[in-house]
Amino acid sequence: MSSIQKAYNSWAFQYDTNQNKTRDLEGIALRTILSTIDFERVLEIGCGTGKNTIWLQEKAQHVTAVDFSEEMLAKAREKIASDKVQFKQADITKEWSFADGKYNLVTFSLVLEHIENLDHIFRKAANALVKGGYAYIGELHPFKQYSGSKARFDTDEGREVLECYTHPISEFTQGAKQHGFIVSDINEYFDDNDRTQIPRILTILLQKV
Repeated sequence: MSSIQKAYNSWAFQYDTNQNKTRDLEGIALRTILSTIDFERVLEIGCGTGKNTIWLQEKAQHVTAVDFSEEMLAKAREKIASDKVQFKQADITKEWSFADGKYNLVTFSLVLEHIENLDHIFRKAANALVKGGYAYIGELHPFKQYSGSKARFDTDEGREVLECYTHPISEFTQGAKQHGFIVSDINEYFDDNDRTQIPRILTILLQKV
């Protein structure tokens, strides 16, 4: 079991109840960005405890909700009992055997900071999408990472800091272009909408051409 998988398995039991500005603001960002887009079939990468799955399945006809952590998925299944949603445990750095046909939308929520090589991810996402389909990325802003912020949580044994990689904005946009995406939108979200501070969340909306 990888360190990331193990950490999220441990985090699952308190993930929904802990104060977590990054989790909450990314949820707002996803809903804001995707509210004006129509999609029938969604591939949700990093569904976690289902924080965004609940909203996605209200708009879509089918959601394939994927996570690396069995314990996170167990929490999501407790919340969501819908024929529209299919949960799958998978490592997205391997083959994407979990993808079921073609999708109108692929979402990545607070996932790519844990992936060192994004090239494989963009290739697989492009393959999973119909022409004109969208890929949404919501991440802890690299500026936050440069200032020392990382995914972390507290346990009885102490603070658990997850393995993370910093990807500059240009790495997302240039990497996506190499696999047939155009950048449709880039946005930044701030704590309490205070734009004098470092932005917390970066969102990028890509479209497959």
